This record gives sequence, C-alpha cells and structure tokens, in this order.
Amino acid sequence: MIETPYLLFLGDAPDMLAAKVAIGIRDWRPENALGQIRLPGCGADLGLTDMTLAEAKAAGCKTLVIGVANRGGMISQSWKEVLIKALEMGFDLASGLHNLLRDEGDLVAAAQMHGGTLHDVRVPTDGYPIANGENRTGKRCLAVGTDCSVGKMYTALAMDAVMQERGLKSTFRATGQTGILITGHGVPLDAVVADFMAGSVEYLTPNNDDDHWDMIEGQGSLFHVSYSGVTMALVHGGQPDALILCHEPTREHMRGLPGFSLPSLEELRDTALPLARKSNPACQVVGISVNTQHLSEEEAVKYLAEVEERMGLPTVDPYRHGAGRLVDALATV
Repeated sequence: MIETPYLLFLGDAPDMLAAKVAIGIRDWRPENALGQIRLPGCGADLGLTDMTLAEAKAAGCKTLVIGVANRGGMISQSWKEVLIKALEMGFDLASGLHNLLRDEGDLVAAAQMHGGTLHDVRVPTDGYPIANGENRTGKRCLAVGTDCSVGKMYTALAMDAVMQERGLKSTFRATGQTGILITGHGVPLDAVVADFMAGSVEYLTPNNDDDHWDMIEGQGSLFHVSYSGVTMALVHGGQPDALILCHEPTREHMRGLPGFSLPSLEELRDTALPLARKSNPACQVVGISVNTQHLSEEEAVKYLAEVEERMGLPTVDPYRHGAGRLVDALATV
C-alpha cells in the first residue's frame, strides 16, 4: 500500500498538461494531496500549497508522488537532488513513469539506507492471458479520444461518480498510472507485453451482473502514431457496449507530434465503432465528452451545442457541467 497523504512533485513540468498525474490526484483524491513541490522554471501550478520537504514532513505527508507524465516517462537527472533528499528525510517515493524508481541505483541506495519504499505503479503485477474475445456478462463503457490527454480518464471517473451517486452498479477500471494512483488498483496497460495487452483488459473487466457497468479508462488515440497500440488493445479487449468520444477543440496538432493534425469527431466515430464491433457487434457510440478548459463559459456552451447538433449525440464537458447526460445515454444501450 502507498501511504497517504501525498506531496505532489511537479519538478520542471513545462505546462499543466505535463502534470496530469498530479492534477488527477488533486481532483479525485483531494484529501490525499496536501501540497506541491516545484523546481525553478516549472510551468505547472495545481493551486496547492507550495511546500519544502521539511514543511511537507511537518504537515504529515508520507509519500512524495512524481506527478509528471513526460514524453518517454523518464526520471530527469534534475529531479534527483529532491528525490534523494526526500528519501533521506523519511518519505517514500511513488511513480508511474516508464523509467522505474527501482532501476535507479542512487534512489535504491538511498531507500535502503533510510528505510524508504519505492513504489513503481507502472509495473504489471499479474500474469495476464492472451485475449480470446469470448462474450462476457455485464456492460462496459470505453472512452476513446481524438488525441492523448483529452479527458478520457476524467470522463470515466466522472461517469462512475454519477453512477455511484444514483445507486447504480459501476466500477472505474484504471488502465494507467494516474488512475491506479487515484483508485489503488488497475492494469498499467502500456507496460504490458504487447501480445497480452488485450487479454489484460479482458482480465480487468470480467463477467459481472447484467446491470453492472465497467467504466474503462481510455489511453492514447487510434490516430496517434506513437500510442495507437494501447488504444487498440482497449477497443478489442474491453469489448465495450458503449463508446464515449473525447476531444479537446483547441489543439493545433497531436500531442507531441507537430506534423500531425487531430482527426474530426466524425473520423473518430467512423474509425472506432467498426473496430469495437469486431469484439462486440452491439457496440454503440452514445455520447461526446469535450475538454473545454481553454474556452470561456460562453465559448464552451456554444461549442458543445454546435457539436451536439452536428453529431446528434449528447455532448458535455463532464468536468465543467457534470456527466449526468452521458450516464443517461447508457440507458439506450
């Protein structure tokens, strides 16, 4: 178990999008997020109290969580001074990066010397099967996006929260480091050997009651040349009954790929649905989730209305306006 509460390490994150792990913890487990620690030049600010390690220790923080998701998932050498000092002061470290804490000799040595624990949440802990595509009972909803980091996890979490409030049967199924740090369990999908990725999603979303919904955290994008594989595993292994299309309308290009433009929502629908119907012929696209954080309220309302009229699907920003209409749409499945 990762001890709480957390001090969220933002390092030298260039912008808020790079700090999405920390943002997710702040928004969905605020009781665990006591403060933030940033290096000079950090372009992210969670609005939490900036703390030194000593101040965080005095406030009761137990674990320093690396809240940055950088390209390639690397532990920067510029972070090491803070990470080692944290271990020396009695903090545990937790990370969801591809570059594992346990593979860094200086961090391992500091942890051993001072009794700290290194938590790598992006490490598969179970033996996953190869996918078989067999029908499973229960229902599943998957968020798919026009790009990475457009709000797929937030959509699934928000829908699950509404389901819980209504007394309906629902489980959020985490497939990435942020979701796992929020809920404490899940499959670190992009760290699973490729042949077993779809099988790990089947494992994560087993047979269930007919009226139970699994809200599956989406990853990557079918249109992203770097990360489409992980999305494909979710589309087939998830065997979704419902798809939610996710989009961020102010992006000028795909995340990390200046030479690639985003697909339209129509392209996403027309690509994702036929693929999903390979494993579940009854799958439907039921709603659209739009991340409007860079739009004013007036701009957001206008954009959502335009998309809804054009696509003929309930279109909301679940963070800004709630996910109730997306949950309502599941009743049509």
